[in-house]
Amino acid sequence: MADDKKFAGFICTGCGIGERLDAGQLETTAKRDGKMAICHQHEMLCSKEGVQLIRDTIDNDGATHVMIAACSRRAKVEAFSFPDVAMSRANLREGVIWARPDTDEARETTQDMADDYIRMACAEVKYMNKPKMSGEQALNKTILVVGGGVTGMTAALETAAAGFAVHLVEKTGALGGWAAKWHKRIPGRAAADGVANGTNVDLPMPMENDIADMVAAVEANELITVHLNSTVTKTSGAPGRFSADITTESGATATENFGAIVQASGWKEFDPSAIPSLGSSNADVVSNVELEALAKAAGDGPIKRPSDGKEVKSVVFVQNAGQASTAEGHLPYHSGIGDLIAIKQAMYFKAQNGKDCDTTILFDNLRTPGAAGEDFYRSGQQQMVIFSKGQVGDVTSSGNGATVNFRDLILDEDVALQADLVVLDLGMVPNSGPDPYAANESQEGMSDEEKTADNSARETAVTIDSILNLDYRQGTDLPQLKWGFTDSHFICFPYETRRTGIYAAGPVRRPMDIKQAQDDATGAAMKAIQAAINAGQGSAAHPRVGDLSYPSFRKEGCTQCKRCTVECPFGAINEDEKRYPQFNESRCRRCGTCMGACPVRVISFENYSIDTVGQQIKAVDMPDEFSEKPRILVMACENDAYPALDQAAMSGQEISPWARIVPVRCLGSVSLSWVTDAMNSGYDGIVMMGCQRGEDYQCHFVRGSTMAAERMAKVGDTLSTLNLEPERVVVHEVAITDIERAPRLIKEMEEVVEKVGMSPFKF
Repeated sequence: MADDKKFAGFICTGCGIGERLDAGQLETTAKRDGKMAICHQHEMLCSKEGVQLIRDTIDNDGATHVMIAACSRRAKVEAFSFPDVAMSRANLREGVIWARPDTDEARETTQDMADDYIRMACAEVKYMNKPKMSGEQALNKTILVVGGGVTGMTAALETAAAGFAVHLVEKTGALGGWAAKWHKRIPGRAAADGVANGTNVDLPMPMENDIADMVAAVEANELITVHLNSTVTKTSGAPGRFSADITTESGATATENFGAIVQASGWKEFDPSAIPSLGSSNADVVSNVELEALAKAAGDGPIKRPSDGKEVKSVVFVQNAGQASTAEGHLPYHSGIGDLIAIKQAMYFKAQNGKDCDTTILFDNLRTPGAAGEDFYRSGQQQMVIFSKGQVGDVTSSGNGATVNFRDLILDEDVALQADLVVLDLGMVPNSGPDPYAANESQEGMSDEEKTADNSARETAVTIDSILNLDYRQGTDLPQLKWGFTDSHFICFPYETRRTGIYAAGPVRRPMDIKQAQDDATGAAMKAIQAAINAGQGSAAHPRVGDLSYPSFRKEGCTQCKRCTVECPFGAINEDEKRYPQFNESRCRRCGTCMGACPVRVISFENYSIDTVGQQIKAVDMPDEFSEKPRILVMACENDAYPALDQAAMSGQEISPWARIVPVRCLGSVSLSWVTDAMNSGYDGIVMMGCQRGEDYQCHFVRGSTMAAERMAKVGDTLSTLNLEPERVVVHEVAITDIERAPRLIKEMEEVVEKVGMSPFKF
């Protein structure tokens, strides 16, 4: 450690801390064990006076490293913001006094916990450095939007409204996308208050299509440059310095630089040839998309059937056609908005073909999401649209028109319904590029060498189907979740993808209507602006917004194993000409997965490293085996498990007095060395708490929890070499809502230790 480091500790006695703990003893611990050169107590550190005390110590006494012992590191973040120093925090409020009963019997163990957390925070800050900017950062206030439909145009307009320039790339010769082809729109509002009282006032009706106005607004905006008949043929760089080649149909290419990217490539119609039983070869059986064209062509006049041009007198809507089905070639999901579309289109017939036009919607599970929702359904009922719950078997030809054969699920009988026109509710298929990980989604059970070879095989060549043509070693397009939708997890980080600074919006993420797509585009545009600004400041993107740290490595210790390169979920690590890792600061999310992957422990961050955690583990006072005070190490993900434990304490849940909790950026950052060091130091058990993994993952860093589970599957071998029971180390998936379960998992380890006995490594 450098001689110019000066350590200062601050202990808060507010919020009941001073009443439950011996603050004088805590100060002694910080000075004696923690080696804090300066240490102050204050009755309310987060107050104006308390914050000024810390600031004065930094400015006047030259403190470079600060330890704050007060509330959780998740609380009072704004008050305790001192970016000019390295800082750690000891959680005495939620982590100790709120997590322990206020009884004489518990006083000793409660004080022990607090003293240990002081030691741990002091040890952490000793091995931290103040993060500094990498020099890679640049502020570029131009955003690339790919896709000129409603989503893309909304993203462009919202971005321009914020003062950022936009390049909008559309592969066809006109803006507007699918929505420009619609006759009318699904309403974007609920009914007026009068409807709730039983009146028929102001029920939502199909809206006039105003997409032409949006197109005109885009074309008139001086901050928006439109590229028609164009595609993105290469994208390289990183947030703040993306470079994209925009190529026209004629082959002319222009290279532009961008701060961030929004992919709004939209959707494609499901191919009805996969469901021949529904009469897709019959001219009078049309898709909901084809019906929009018929209605638009009719204007205000009657809609006519394609076979002979006669006015439609009866129409049947077959909902959920080829959707939510396990049959080969069908869509395994439901598009969600098809019933709203059917209600809208059914009202076309009532308005244009007369009230007497027989209009039936056959559904098996009616859904009306969005603002209009139930009121729009009621509007259809008011227009005398017939809603019938039935399971359609097939659609057969009967001269002109068609016959729909279905099982009436209310009357429990078979029915044949003849109609002039049948409309199939076909699903929305995402217009995504090739999935870079589709070759072999799972790597469970593979050796490190097999994983390396597998990831190399996944490197996808540029294809005509590619949307972004990314110059990433992991592939040319955004990774996908399932069913082809772009990976943008709705729980943890809407719009975020596994490619930092590139945001997905609209139906490429999930099926949605125009209003939903507009809302989605606005969110993605704001995220893109934030990413560009963060890149200009050298700070991380979600979820560690503001973090200036970035990974570096000790070259002389690197074995070129490529594990960090392969396991980075965000494509932030390439290789130089000598095959050493080459870190891209702007792409990095600061999760530390590379650090956990490194078998020789040469990767670190200025404020998060093998030592900042390892020294915390070693700083805990380890009672001997005769004291009957076990020690359980809890490594908790800072995004879900650690907040769950905080909330547990806030709600009155007790946490084991033997637990010592270390928040980690992601379970993927956990190094096996921490496990072995902890067991060698005398810990009796280790509980690792990460996020839910799998298809419905909740890991903020996508695969961190999965990779940790894969690594820890081998920890049993390590424990065997130490002659320790494998049940001493467990990995759990913990959600942020598990405020009762999280403390219980620690209690279960306490019971395991009681069963197998204390660690033989205590002294």
